[in-house]
Amino acid sequence: MTDSDWRSRRWDATHQRIYQAAMKLFAEHGFERVNVGQIAAGASVSVPTFYAHFPSKEHIVMQLPTAEQMQALLATQDSELPLRERLSRIAQVWLAQWGPEDREDILARWRIIAATPALRTRAAEFERTTAQMISGGMVAEEGASLRQSDAILVNAYMAAFTSALLAWADSNGERKLEETMDEAFEALQGL
Repeated sequence: MTDSDWRSRRWDATHQRIYQAAMKLFAEHGFERVNVGQIAAGASVSVPTFYAHFPSKEHIVMQLPTAEQMQALLATQDSELPLRERLSRIAQVWLAQWGPEDREDILARWRIIAATPALRTRAAEFERTTAQMISGGMVAEEGASLRQSDAILVNAYMAAFTSALLAWADSNGERKLEETMDEAFEALQGL
């Protein structure tokens, strides 16, 4: 094992330990009653180490995709398809990547988001940032500026995506995520 492999494994193990300690504390005390110092202590790391892994405690439960991930999703769809269809299909491709263990973890995070008013508000910020990544990927892919109507549609689909995740979390995962997603996207069809 090389030195960089060892460091990478150590980084990943510490990252996971912080994440697990935080999720345990959030489940026991609620998100708003837990601070970064408690999370660091629960993971047996320093507060600076916590911040080396997560920009804030919100980022433990709310994870932004990367621009590269959004561009890769866009690349799975024919750019000649109507934008509504592309956006719906992109969501399906994204969800298909989640195995049962991933879904359990994501549901736990979205239950925390759904139960915390400040995180519900913050989710809207994350959805707008993700919409900007998608819009930016479309501009890069098509080599032209995005029409205002297309930018609005991307934002609407991201809002529907967030709404579907919240509905799934509110049902405690009893409803299928694909079902809540279909309902959210169908609501946009009439607009």
